[in-house]
Amino acid sequence: MINALESSSTRPYLIRALYEWCTDNGFTPYVAVQVDDTVQVPREYVKNGEIVLNISFDATSSLKLGNDFIEFKARFAGTAREISVPVGRVIAIYARENGQGMAFPAPAPSVPAEQDGSDGPVSAPSPQGPARMPLRDASRGTEGDAGKIVHLVTGEDGDETVDASSPVDPVDEPPRPPAGGGTRPSLKRIK
Repeated sequence: MINALESSSTRPYLIRALYEWCTDNGFTPYVAVQVDDTVQVPREYVKNGEIVLNISFDATSSLKLGNDFIEFKARFAGTAREISVPVGRVIAIYARENGQGMAFPAPAPSVPAEQDGSDGPVSAPSPQGPARMPLRDASRGTEGDAGKIVHLVTGEDGDETVDASSPVDPVDEPPRPPAGGGTRPSLKRIK
């Protein structure tokens, strides 16, 4: 009998399920990947250590969503490239059209002690992990384009979302009603 510590990761199964949900509903599945030396992607498209990849049927060929790797062939600026992403480096999968999907905990950065500038051991990340900012859809705008933010589910139970238009604050206040007469708006018929 296998206990919870010896069981396989749920991440590849969730990625496959959300990929299938996207394709069944006519959405374009995108994966956000935290890039390191184990990720085989065109480095010229990596921004801030991350890359967003379109893994739809139309954008890829020979797509394999395995338990250890996501592998496919795709064209970047007309050049065919072989892409290989370890499943553990995927930080999100979502639909391009509406941003619905799932974010995963970011993998711990692998920084050797001699490169981090300190003489002591590297401290472990906090159990809750670093605060994550919303992912920007790099295919639809520039760095300064704040109107193109992808909303991702981030809570353990899936009911908390990250919204770039509001500050990240664990104690959110409920929205206040608009100032004015306090009456409910109504429609007027115009003939």
